[in-house]
Amino acid sequence: MPAINFFTADKGYSLKEKAKIKDWIQSEAILYKKEIQEISIIFCSDEYLLDLNKRFLNHNYFTDVITFDNSIENTINGEIYISVDRLKENAKNLKAKLFDEYIRIIIHGTLHLFGYGDKTEEEKSIMTQKENEAIDRFYSLQ
Repeated sequence: MPAINFFTADKGYSLKEKAKIKDWIQSEAILYKKEIQEISIIFCSDEYLLDLNKRFLNHNYFTDVITFDNSIENTINGEIYISVDRLKENAKNLKAKLFDEYIRIIIHGTLHLFGYGDKTEEEKSIMTQKENEAIDRFYSLQ
């Protein structure tokens, strides 16, 4: 049985529709022919994520998400760290609903676990397309 769990590090967020989100991630895994062993989604502050960014990636800037991928072939195992501060700022700047930004960044991190990158313009374009398709599927779930 796949384990998809939500945690908070130093800053909490009460995510609604957790069961639906778990079902959605599992259905995306099936679509991509992946088997989830464990995915941990951890909500934190800008400062917490900046510290991870510096320590593990040698980057000294804020980001909204960092994914640590411990997957082996098609068996998915990883951690997705999400900055609550950054997502609130993104939602405000994009004039988007905060929940929609959470959904987008959760699938973004999940797609990294599925093997998609976002370093080049081509990769970013593919990632955005995959995110949009997955978000459409989320909102079509009952």
